[in-house]
Amino acid sequence: MSCAAVWVPSPCSSSPAPGCTAWRRGRASCPSFRACAGGDGAGGDPTRPPPPSPRMVLHDSLDEAGVSTEHARAAREGFAKQVGRFTKLDAGTSIAISRGADLARAALCVAAEDDSLVSHSSVPLPVEAFVARLDDLSSGFLADGYLPPAGAPPKVFLDHLDRYLYVHKGFRRKNGSSDGRALYLHSVLTCRLGSALILSLIYSEILKMLRLYGLLEFNVEIFFPHDLNSLPRGYDKLKSKVGDEPHIMTSKSLLVEILKTLKNTFWPFQSNQYSSLFLNAVSANQHGPGNVGDNQERPHGNIRIIDSAIEMAAAKAAQHRLMRGVWTNVRFGDMRRALSACERLILLNHDPCELRDYAALLYHCGYYEDCLQYLASYQTAVAGQSRNNPLEMMEDDAVNTLRARVCLILAEDGWSSRRPATGYWTKNSEPW
Repeated sequence: MSCAAVWVPSPCSSSPAPGCTAWRRGRASCPSFRACAGGDGAGGDPTRPPPPSPRMVLHDSLDEAGVSTEHARAAREGFAKQVGRFTKLDAGTSIAISRGADLARAALCVAAEDDSLVSHSSVPLPVEAFVARLDDLSSGFLADGYLPPAGAPPKVFLDHLDRYLYVHKGFRRKNGSSDGRALYLHSVLTCRLGSALILSLIYSEILKMLRLYGLLEFNVEIFFPHDLNSLPRGYDKLKSKVGDEPHIMTSKSLLVEILKTLKNTFWPFQSNQYSSLFLNAVSANQHGPGNVGDNQERPHGNIRIIDSAIEMAAAKAAQHRLMRGVWTNVRFGDMRRALSACERLILLNHDPCELRDYAALLYHCGYYEDCLQYLASYQTAVAGQSRNNPLEMMEDDAVNTLRARVCLILAEDGWSSRRPATGYWTKNSEPW
């Protein structure tokens, strides 16, 4: 896939950050990061030079609206710095080995950026403090006496680790997306309640510490559960079976799944749960809030109108609270965190569909020129791919429709002299 964005952070020192424990020290100086580093997105042509990259809009648009993004930008730079350490080999390595990027620090940078976007705090999320807390959790396996005797079989060793993490420390799994806090590492370390993705990350960090200390004398793999109740657990890699492959999470796929879950959770247009996020966003322009993509008639038309009005009022109230720094129900979405998740997925160069989804959000924010550029980048990236799935064909039709609509808007007389509307971030009218 062609690069859709370029992120070049400022040069960083190779000296360790204060507060890091010894086993996290010694990081090499970070290279300049480009979105295509380590990328393996679909539709890519490694021989074709990337086109000029569209800009990422979120931070600039908030600055134009008078919202400080200093801490958000610093957190994004930290995330990009870690992703920039990925090689293609590192990206495909199991999280039980975790080479290249520091996944825990990358996840904390995600949390720090989103916290800055919604909290309006003048103080950044203390990433280093949570890195130290994770280090203490890892070393506690030794300090609390859970390390089995030397020479213990792998099953005994991993049973001790499971008992330490899930019984002694009390980490539990949170199902569903009703609470976005289960998707952020700092919150899970504090509340000990998190998604399977974050629990897998914590499990891998403990294994990494044990390996660096020379206490792990066998190869371990982490079984990532796809059901709703199971916990991530380690097992002896020598006993792997063919059917275990779908349950092995790689370093890049872990970050991708975390960000995709955040995007799905905070997507502002979710009324039709049987469609795609992109189609919901496009249809929202036609049907309006509270009735997005809902084309099915209900038995009583007046009920449909009442439900729509209730959802519209609730969505306005949610937006009203967000603009004042109050966390709200994720059911009604959060444009800031949806945009930030899309931008980080673009940096990971995972799937060209992320360009299309990001464009749909930019359309709703009034950034039509940027929207058109991302739609063009998406269509270039997927050119030549056959579409046989009915949903994919509907999405392609919606892309063409959205692009035509944006072209008509930009063709209006005097549009080029107007600045993109920053009013989306500054609507502080009463919600009722």
